[in-house]
Amino acid sequence: MSPGPSSVGTVSTTDLLAALDPEQRAVAEALRGPVRVLAGAGTGKTRAITHRIAHGVATGVYAPSEVLALTFTTRAAGELRQRLRQLGAPGVQARTFHSAALRQLRYFWPHVTGREELPQLTESKLALVAASCRSLRIAADQALLRDLASEIEWAKVSNVHHERYAEVAAARGRQVAGQPPETVARVLSTYDEVKRDQGRMDMEDVLLYTVAMLDSDERVAAQVRRQYKWFVVDEFQDVSPVQWALLQQWLGGRDELCVVGDPAQTIYSFAGADAAYLRDFKKHFEGATSIELVRNYRSTPQVVAAANGLLAGTPSAGVELRSQQEAGAKVQYAGHPDEVAEASAVADRIVRLHRAGTPYGEMAVLFRINAQSETFEDALVDRGVPYMIRGAARFFDRPEVREAVTRLRGAARSESADADGRPWSEVVRDVLGGMGWAAEPPANRGQVRDRWESLQALVDQAEEHATEHGLTGSLAGFVAELDRRAAEQHAPAADGVTLATFHAAKGLEWDAVFCCGAQDGTIPITYAQQASDSGRVDALEEERRLLYVGMTRARRELSVSWAAARNPGQAPRRKPSPFLLPLLPASAQPQTTRGRSKVARCRECSQPLSTPGEKKRGRCAHHPVPFDEGLLERLKAWRKGVATEQEKPAYVVFTDATLELIAEFKPADLTGLGRISGVGPAKLEQYGEAVLEQVAEIP
Repeated sequence: MSPGPSSVGTVSTTDLLAALDPEQRAVAEALRGPVRVLAGAGTGKTRAITHRIAHGVATGVYAPSEVLALTFTTRAAGELRQRLRQLGAPGVQARTFHSAALRQLRYFWPHVTGREELPQLTESKLALVAASCRSLRIAADQALLRDLASEIEWAKVSNVHHERYAEVAAARGRQVAGQPPETVARVLSTYDEVKRDQGRMDMEDVLLYTVAMLDSDERVAAQVRRQYKWFVVDEFQDVSPVQWALLQQWLGGRDELCVVGDPAQTIYSFAGADAAYLRDFKKHFEGATSIELVRNYRSTPQVVAAANGLLAGTPSAGVELRSQQEAGAKVQYAGHPDEVAEASAVADRIVRLHRAGTPYGEMAVLFRINAQSETFEDALVDRGVPYMIRGAARFFDRPEVREAVTRLRGAARSESADADGRPWSEVVRDVLGGMGWAAEPPANRGQVRDRWESLQALVDQAEEHATEHGLTGSLAGFVAELDRRAAEQHAPAADGVTLATFHAAKGLEWDAVFCCGAQDGTIPITYAQQASDSGRVDALEEERRLLYVGMTRARRELSVSWAAARNPGQAPRRKPSPFLLPLLPASAQPQTTRGRSKVARCRECSQPLSTPGEKKRGRCAHHPVPFDEGLLERLKAWRKGVATEQEKPAYVVFTDATLELIAEFKPADLTGLGRISGVGPAKLEQYGEAVLEQVAEIP
């Protein structure tokens, strides 16, 4: 007589499997490894792997204490543990990589080293990085310190030693706030020295020390491998080289491993994640079972079709999703004349959806960078709509914004603010310039870039205020306007609309999602496009995947929008993101994609250019170039030589806009050159004398 279905607690194996769709059930029944699960957005991957573990425990294949389920955040690990308890498998260990490694390191450290205490685990690298910079006499503000700390994390999880850093960073196009790779390499080296001298370790050391311990001590490795015989890794597309090395040590040549992930949601490559471990899983484990989860339970067919279309035929394409929901509203694609108009339209739509029954808490506005939130904060406040920002502070709470407003308030109180007759908006630029703002953005991602974006938002607000108030405007009036906005945006929100970047939105979902600022230059962001132009296509594809993550957060309503200009009254030069071109209806397609040849226009007045000379200069006869063209050509030739010698893109040396300003004002000394937008202290020191030689050269 065959036994009836086994059970653990109140959940029988029959019930466990009956709750799954055919693909999820295939995962749950594949109890022996190696197994790879390619799980598209909204396909129930967590459900599949928790039921697999519970099924293995219920059938006696797994002993709960011998299973180690790994993920990347404490929130995700907590969710795994909760679900496993509900499914009758409470004894399974569900941890982050760092948590599992730290637990083992603490236990075995005295046996391996003979020392009782581990080095003290530091919660933040900033103090150590600051000490490293001081020893190297590098002037570093908080933004640069954070960027250097992030680069240290990347180097360590990518197994890049400081001796190889400069070479690897140059090859991969990594930049840290304009710092030469050799300087960053010295910071890396000095950071490790400072850390050792203080008896400290960081979170990356936890992984590295554990790998080294397991590799060097066979007794410890054998004990760990006896403890854990079955491994499950969630979000496997986010595994870094050091995490992969640790996983290999835990396995010890075995193949009882199940991984689940989605290459199409790889958005942390800049931090060391490498989706190749997921894509090439079957190369590492011959005969591995591969299962695809394609049934999307989150989104309507309209949202799913848009998401599939975004990645179709690209290197980022993953599984093709199939919606299991009823048909819903069409995906909305909308261009707006400027960012203020875009924010107003989005806020109006949010109000209408709320009146129709959608709670504010079930709506989200998503964008590429934190600085974009301010315009939407303002539009929502104007309509009395509560909101909350995820993953960042509200605009006027950000440290650089608070400091800037304080400095502007001081300038407004000074009698000299308008004494020289300059427009007050220029005083704003001078004040923010003293905080590191420049007309040209930093050519890299990170805290320095985020800080610049916040300061640029204040410059834009000043221009908008000056345009609106004309001769009656003043710096004091502008500061009062900033204070008013800050006071209104500090109002608490309970059930509020979520404002978040695409990165911060990963893993979340809402009924209605607005993907905003989807113009070329923002998504993909400029430096990713420049990296692509230099042959690094991976940076551009990561931007495409970022938009995909944003779009797949929507359950019922999805709107994608862009702005043709930053501020009201500016020329509408911006186009929708090239990623959107396969999705846009004919009415929303840019002119050049509807069979018409691109018309060259004057960058000053947008009038068509007719002669080859006008097209070369980018200006019509009514707007001749203000700079010395011969000098500009010499500067560009000099820049090309420097870029070739230093093996970096030419724009990293100086942008075209900065060279044009140099060719226009022809500075005679370093002081004058330092006043040119885009010539910061580092570039002044590195290139200043050479530039002045070009300016002084007689043609």
